[in-house]
Amino acid sequence: MQTEKVIDHIVNWLKDYATNANQKGFVIGISGGIDSAVTSTLCAKTGLDLLCLEMPIHQAPNQSDRASRHIEWLQEQFKGVKRQPVELTPVFDSLVTAFPAIANEEERFMSLANTRARLRMTSLYYFAALKRYLVAGTGNKVEDFGVGFYTKYGDGGVDLSPIADLMKSEVYEIAKALGVNEEIIKAAPTDGLWGDDRTDEDQIGASYPELEWAMKMKHQGKTIDDFSDRKKEVFSIFMRFNGINQHKMVAIPVCQIPEVLR
Repeated sequence: MQTEKVIDHIVNWLKDYATNANQKGFVIGISGGIDSAVTSTLCAKTGLDLLCLEMPIHQAPNQSDRASRHIEWLQEQFKGVKRQPVELTPVFDSLVTAFPAIANEEERFMSLANTRARLRMTSLYYFAALKRYLVAGTGNKVEDFGVGFYTKYGDGGVDLSPIADLMKSEVYEIAKALGVNEEIIKAAPTDGLWGDDRTDEDQIGASYPELEWAMKMKHQGKTIDDFSDRKKEVFSIFMRFNGINQHKMVAIPVCQIPEVLR
């Protein structure tokens, strides 16, 4: 990958899109992870306004600390970068108490994890509307179009996706070129929806390099019978997530009314 040229391409694309949309800049949620760090830095390089939201919900301290230090670094490097803390923990807790209890606690736990992401999306659009900013998405290609590892109308609810055509490995390459803090580059990827240190790999069962490989194999038309041992397991994991999350990757189904019924 021609890293510097890709960076310039994304920055110019972001700036042109915002200018053509008559928007003044971008708003983004900073999680302390690699994707939001790279996306926010690319947005800052446009020279347009950038509002960085910190939105903890029972967040692990190491995630919040990394996010805070990244924003400080952005403000040292670029003009027009502002930060806005939004403490969503009490909002989330109030919402939880408003929901009826259910017998299946595991299903409830999963639904509440997605609720966290949707509260953050709501917060981003509140400030976007106030400031005339665009909500910048942080999903990469493996997450968005491979395994669908994001929350529909949560972190998937954005105005534009600057890094969604980049594999996770390419995001890391760009991070190094941009000078993103080493602690973020070395941190294990996590979605931050659980209030603990569980990683993406813990949840998915495969690492991002493995998922990138499986995604490439699928595009080459391979099937599970082409592999054995760990490769077979990884390919099976990828195909399962890719299948169950197709509803996130395709347009919302519209019931078409036949003309004879009109």
